[in-house]
Amino acid sequence: MDSIRLRLFLIIITLSCFSIQSDAQEKYNILWLSCEDIGPVLGAYGTSGIETPNIDRLANEGILYKQAYATVGVCAPSRASIITGMYPVSVGTHNMRTGNHWGYSKPEDEQYERCIKVKDKNGRNVPQYSVVPPSFVRCFSEYLREAGYYCTNNAKCDYQFNCPITAWDEVGNNAHYKNRADGQSFFAVFNHGVTHESQIWKRQDEAISVDTAQIHIPAYYADIPLVRRDVGRKYSNIELLDQQIGEWLQKLEDENLLDKTIIFFWSDHGGPLLRQKRAVGNSGLHVPLIVRFPDKRMAGTVVDDIVSLMDLGPTVMSLAGLETPQYMHGKAFLGQYKSDEPHQYAFGSADRFDEHTQMSRSVIDGRYIYIRNYMTDQPYTYPLFYREQIEMTSQLIRMNDAGELAGDARYIFQNSLPYEELYDLETDPDEVHNLANDPAHQTRLKELRKALYQWQLSVNDKGFIPEHDLVNMMWPGGIQPETEPVEFIRQGKTIELKSATTGASIAYQLNDAIGSDQWQLYSQPLKAKNAKIAARAVRIGYKTSPITLSE
Repeated sequence: MDSIRLRLFLIIITLSCFSIQSDAQEKYNILWLSCEDIGPVLGAYGTSGIETPNIDRLANEGILYKQAYATVGVCAPSRASIITGMYPVSVGTHNMRTGNHWGYSKPEDEQYERCIKVKDKNGRNVPQYSVVPPSFVRCFSEYLREAGYYCTNNAKCDYQFNCPITAWDEVGNNAHYKNRADGQSFFAVFNHGVTHESQIWKRQDEAISVDTAQIHIPAYYADIPLVRRDVGRKYSNIELLDQQIGEWLQKLEDENLLDKTIIFFWSDHGGPLLRQKRAVGNSGLHVPLIVRFPDKRMAGTVVDDIVSLMDLGPTVMSLAGLETPQYMHGKAFLGQYKSDEPHQYAFGSADRFDEHTQMSRSVIDGRYIYIRNYMTDQPYTYPLFYREQIEMTSQLIRMNDAGELAGDARYIFQNSLPYEELYDLETDPDEVHNLANDPAHQTRLKELRKALYQWQLSVNDKGFIPEHDLVNMMWPGGIQPETEPVEFIRQGKTIELKSATTGASIAYQLNDAIGSDQWQLYSQPLKAKNAKIAARAVRIGYKTSPITLSE
């Protein structure tokens, strides 16, 4: 009897292992529905005065992350952290914006201006440039391409470096998963710009779909009609975004893909308005994040673990059965290689924003946020042309100059920055009561201060390097480094492709595809004895090599 039981036990274990392996190898499609410039201002997150039924449906059928944060409260540095899985301050992508990298540019069209009227903290010129991270850093999408996924990005890049030709199978306004091979799994990104900061003034004459009398006005704004109008525009733009998400859900159903695709919904950083976008506090970093599985597993689950947007890449890789590279700071929060140790803290940074240079760092533990300001001799709300195109922003500045603001509405117009800030988000969600000097909160202050300093040391915070010097470290003498050309090495029936540039990725084209815009990612020797091959190499931030043709 004992022998029979042992054999049954071994059979059960074997079948269990087989089941686990099968689940791990099953390849779902993965779809990112990203948006811009919204905090968790959605019905699913408890916001009143706004209707977001389609995003709420995603949350009801999926997993909602309550404590998700960007690494920076503005587009380009945040997106750099997403594509690399790294903290921006660790790889030099922390300043906004380093060049014209919003969308993909062909290598031959990559250009940089030498004088853009931007100064570093020492008053020296900062030209446009492409950030050069360490040689081991790659776009995480390359790992998925190597694993056989068809990877597309429509259309925003904004990585602080020109998007490498190796990062995507397709990138641009026409990029789409529909162009994949039959039976091929896809990883696709579709960005939605209707909630972007610029849409506050560009859509100011459009009808407002919410009741502006019912929406929440943060304590750091004067409650005046113009503020209610522009906050109402923000809410209305989010409702339009929700309609676009609903169209996606219907499209996936119509294409029989909804039950075959993992959907991620997220925003690149917090809200679009003053003291939201670019802020290093909770208002600038807290974002919505929802994940829906095809079989609705964990439907309705709310997760309180701290998650960073730089975890998105490792998580997609984990769901595809790929381990997170050791160099990445991001951690997988789902999938086969889900991390056993969630982040204890979320860390944020603020440095140069367009023509204004500053330096602040923050750490969030889920309830408290600590901020350390390094350039205190500047106003809390600094001049910035781009955001002052929003009428409420210009009006609040004028009211402050005229001495017409009172109470909490004056808080963000302090003439100088405090050395330290500490806020209790449970009792002060609008972050207007600084507890840094409160004796009752010194234990928490010291804990978070220590955590921040240890993090800065561990990631080698490059914010202490003036940007003029940082550029010259990446581009010696102000000249962009170039990737060495591809060499063809024939070994029997295979051809190996190599570049002498450390860390370079290689793209190639075969036969009739030569001269097209699409490049395949090289990952192993090619079995193409008589094929014509075109190849070029690129390291992030370097100029792409010239095309090499096989003989």
